[in-house]
Amino acid sequence: MTAYLGFDPTSAVSGLLGNLADSSWREWMPLGVAGVLVWSLWLYRWILSRGYRPTLNTFRTTTSVVVPSFREDVDVLLACLTTWLDQDPSEVIVVPDLADTAVIEGLSRVRDPRLRVIPFEHRGKRSALGVGIRAARGEVLVLTDSDTRWEPGLLEAVQMPFADITVGAVSTKQNVYQRWSSIWRVVADWIIDLRYYDYVPAMARRGGVICVSGRTAAYRRSVVMSVLPNLEHEFFLGKRCVAGDDGRLTWLVLASGYRTTYQGNARALSMFPTSFRAFCKQRVRWSRNSYRTYLTAAWQGWLWRVPFISKVTVLQILLTPLTMGMALGYLVGSRSEATWASAGLAATWLMGGRLVRSASHLVRRPLDLFLLPLVTLVVIFVSLPIKAYALVTMNKQGWLTRAADRQGADGQTFDTLAPEALPAGFPGPAVHRPAPAFTGAGRA
Repeated sequence: MTAYLGFDPTSAVSGLLGNLADSSWREWMPLGVAGVLVWSLWLYRWILSRGYRPTLNTFRTTTSVVVPSFREDVDVLLACLTTWLDQDPSEVIVVPDLADTAVIEGLSRVRDPRLRVIPFEHRGKRSALGVGIRAARGEVLVLTDSDTRWEPGLLEAVQMPFADITVGAVSTKQNVYQRWSSIWRVVADWIIDLRYYDYVPAMARRGGVICVSGRTAAYRRSVVMSVLPNLEHEFFLGKRCVAGDDGRLTWLVLASGYRTTYQGNARALSMFPTSFRAFCKQRVRWSRNSYRTYLTAAWQGWLWRVPFISKVTVLQILLTPLTMGMALGYLVGSRSEATWASAGLAATWLMGGRLVRSASHLVRRPLDLFLLPLVTLVVIFVSLPIKAYALVTMNKQGWLTRAADRQGADGQTFDTLAPEALPAGFPGPAVHRPAPAFTGAGRA
C-alpha cells in the first residue's frame, strides 16, 4: 500500500544509507556540529529543570494586585476579579481606560473594600501600570492581565521566594484557559507548557528567569519603584515602546542586581486567541517584544552578567531564525532529492525531534500526541517565518490583538515618537546592592 502511494519505507531507508555512504563526512559536518550543540544545550536545560523545586516557607507580607484593563469584556474581568479577591490580597487596583464605561460601571457594583478602581486615559499598557504601581501600598506587587484567572494558592505561593531579599521578581506557571475550545488554544497551550516545564525552571535554579510573564508576575515593590520611569519611558530606535512591558521590567530588575525566579505551584490561566489569524498576530507581537528586549539587554551589557543558562537561552532566541533557516536550507537544498521518500524521511525527522522535545508535555497530556503533526508544522512552518518577519519589523509597536490600541505601530504620532522630558536619573536603572541572601526560611 505504501509503495502504491509512492512511499516505500524500505527503499527510502536504503536510499538514504546509500546517499550517506556516497557523501563525504565533511559535507555533513556543519549540520552535525550544529545539531550536537543545539541538542546538548537542550539536554542541559532539561536536566536542570528536572532538579527544580518550588520555594516552600511561611513567609507572608502585604500584597497589591495591579490590573491594567483596556477594552476588556466586563464579564471576563469580573470573573477573574473573583479569583483574585478569593485569595485575600491586601488590595486589588484596577486601572481601566476612561472610555471603558461598561467596565467602570461593572466594577462600581463590586462591594469589596479591597478593590480600588482608578479610571485613566491609557497611553499604552505601561502608562496604566505606572498609575497602578504608584497607587499600590503592598510590599509585593502582583501584576496581572485583566483576562487571567488564578488557581487556588497562587498568591500564597508567589510570596514565598521574597523571603530571600535578593529576589526581585517571581514568575508563575501559566496555561491556556478553556484550551479545548479551539485547536489553536491547544497548540498554544502545548508550546507554553514546555516553556514552564523545560526552560523557566532551569533558569530559576540559577536565579535568572529572562522574562517574568506579565499575565501574572510578582515583584518586590521597592525594586520596581526605583526603575519605574525606565519602564514607562522606554524608546527603541526612536519609537516609544508600548508592548513588551514584562520583558523590560524583568531586565530592569536583573540589571539592578536582583534575582528573578519561578514558582511552579502558582498557576494562572489566561484567555488565548481562538483563530489562526489571532494566534499568528499574538506570536508576532511576542517575537517583536523579545527581540527589542534582548537586543537592548545585550547592547546595555546586562545580558553578559546573567547566569550562563539565561545567557544561552537569550542567544538561542535571537539566533533561531538564522540557525534554523540555515539548517533547513542546507538539508533541503544540498542533501535531499525531491521525492516522496525524501519528504517522508524529512517529516519523520522533524516530528521525531518535536516528539522528544515535547515529552514533558505529552507525559501529562498523552491525548495531545494526535496533534504532533500539526504542532510540528506550526513550529517549523508558521513560527519560524513569524520570527523572521518579527525580526525585520521589530520596531512596530502595539498589541495587534486589540484593535483600539493604536498608540503604537503606524498609529504613533510625532508626539509619541519624540522623547519627552524624562525624570531625573532616567538613563539607566538604579543598581542596588542586595544584602546577603536570607537564610532563615528553608527552601525545598
